Amino acid sequence: MINLFSYLCIGVGIVFWFWGTLPLLGKRSLLFKLHSLSVADTLGSMSIIVGLLLKIPSQWSLLVLALLSLAIWNTVLGYVLAYCSSSGGTDGR
Repeated sequence: MINLFSYLCIGVGIVFWFWGTLPLLGKRSLLFKLHSLSVADTLGSMSIIVGLLLKIPSQWSLLVLALLSLAIWNTVLGYVLAYCSSSGGTDGR
């Protein structure tokens, strides 16, 4: 049963990866494309890591560290992208 759930998590992660690339083909803004790609990649990668955690629980410390790193760094990257796309807190002078 755990094997099945592990493969399901890995499969869902791969689906998220491909689903995140679909907005790249649209005519939306670049920031919308980057946002949807980063969210889908983060969710997909985290789902794959959860699947690996179920598959090889002996490596739990490294996999939990990978989960935390994904959650923190992708959130920080989102804030950096938002800051760089705005005027940066200046009033245009």
